[in-house]
Amino acid sequence: MLIRRETPADIPAVQAVTAAAFAAPGAPAPVEVALLEELRTCDAWIPELSFVAVGDSGEVVGHVVCTRGHVDGAPAVGLGPLSVHPAHQRRGVGLALVHTVLGAADALGEPFVVLLGSPDYYGRFGFRRSTEHGIIPPDPAWGEYFQVRPLAAHDPALRGTFVYSEPFDRV
Repeated sequence: MLIRRETPADIPAVQAVTAAAFAAPGAPAPVEVALLEELRTCDAWIPELSFVAVGDSGEVVGHVVCTRGHVDGAPAVGLGPLSVHPAHQRRGVGLALVHTVLGAADALGEPFVVLLGSPDYYGRFGFRRSTEHGIIPPDPAWGEYFQVRPLAAHDPALRGTFVYSEPFDRV
């Protein structure tokens, strides 16, 4: 498996992987597919933080992206969606994608990464409940599922409510 930056040629495969990863039996297309389409066309898209996992035969088997968000006007990033094709789940693809995007965000000088997800899964990457770092979720009902991973540029004085880019509100 190879992790690399996403290219424009990868977009159809990323859409297919995202659709497969979030598919529910009998449900319409997952909202994550529409969210990715909207994110790609807004100012919050950060190409340097969009990665694909490529399998041994050259096919895209996973994708992760971080997009621009803010805490009281200060820039930060939100992780997601993270997608791994069901045929490749539980093989370390998600692990490699998260490690890669965290390293890249750190190298770009981002203060921290936030996400909405399983504390059991993301805790192993150093994510903790956001309120432990003074970061308030956009929706208080998210509770322990809204998490923060501080990076090297983190300033503990940066506190407030995290605001995702506009497509997260619209989609």
